[in-house]
Amino acid sequence: MTRLIVAAGGGGDAVAAAMLHAAVHGDGDEDPAVILTYAWDRMPIDPVPGPRGAHDFTGLERFTPAVWAVPPGARPIPPAGSTLPRLAAELPHTVVLLDPHHGVEGVTRQVEELVERLAPESVDVLDVGGDILARGDEPGLRSPLADAVTLAACCQVNASVRLLVAGPGLDGELSADEVRGVLGPVVHTFVPRDVEPVEPVLEWHPSEAAGMLAAAARGVRGACGARHAGLPVPLTDESPKVYEVDPEEALRRNRLARAVMTTATLDEVEAHSRAVCGHSEIDDERGEATGAEKRAVAGQPLVRQAVAGQVRAEQPRIALDPRAVGPVLDRFEEEAAARGVSHTTFGHLTEALGLDGSRREELRRLLIGRRPEQYDAPLWRIAHVPGA
Repeated sequence: MTRLIVAAGGGGDAVAAAMLHAAVHGDGDEDPAVILTYAWDRMPIDPVPGPRGAHDFTGLERFTPAVWAVPPGARPIPPAGSTLPRLAAELPHTVVLLDPHHGVEGVTRQVEELVERLAPESVDVLDVGGDILARGDEPGLRSPLADAVTLAACCQVNASVRLLVAGPGLDGELSADEVRGVLGPVVHTFVPRDVEPVEPVLEWHPSEAAGMLAAAARGVRGACGARHAGLPVPLTDESPKVYEVDPEEALRRNRLARAVMTTATLDEVEAHSRAVCGHSEIDDERGEATGAEKRAVAGQPLVRQAVAGQVRAEQPRIALDPRAVGPVLDRFEEEAAARGVSHTTFGHLTEALGLDGSRREELRRLLIGRRPEQYDAPLWRIAHVPGA
């Protein structure tokens, strides 16, 4: 029988959903799940602010009246970008698009139609890190919108829904201490073999939270640097655990989720986010895109940018020079070790070395080739610096 998994915040949660399904039910080849997830990548993968909707793709397949499946041949319409078609190609599950452009009412309709069509054996909502438990005023909270919409919708569906939080604190926004009091029983603890089914995906997927979850499952412990995170993210014995949470308790805590329950447009959701949380992460992305456009107009090298609705031609690439990267990496590692950082994501490392984010995979290949002993897949281990 089919199981429905709702990835609360997007692509990283979808990777974790596949990992959890394989750990509990097998690798998915004989018992695949349906994974409902956002198409919401940040720059440089997607220079267009906000989540992608069905209108942003070609090649989608109608799954229910309100839900579109994402086959491997689907493609985002330029200038938009998306990792979702590649994810659909590499997972054994059916990936369907969670489209929030009709607000929580639209997402609720999508989940209800999936439940009606599939009659699933279970409906799980999975969030890595625990942002879905945010009140809305936490100082580190940067991206509450997607989780709040998912929670508000799934709490209105006429079906038994289980809410799961994996790796408390791993998204670098809410700490484990901020969510621990709401967590219920542990339903699974990831171990190294659980990572194997998604290992190829983790080699390229940009989700830092999913990467840290996989590393923690493999036994990595320490403090990990991540993009946009204030303090290093602790990797502890708690990090590979998956907890069940009472959805009603989560809804009572999450003021934004309660505020958006009757919204019919994404604009309405954004307005509530500004009122409750003081910001909308889509506004943040608009600001980032505007800054990127100004840099592009000024002639600074950008691999891919949306300017006036067009995709700029790619700048000629120069291969990364190991002789240039090495000293910069050494300085970064020395400073990181002095702050007690033991690991870093490749997204953070790319950013810290001043490279365009599109060069993350190239940098990973270069460093693994030169210093393979520092690769704690899918993280980079900070080398011991004498005197640090």
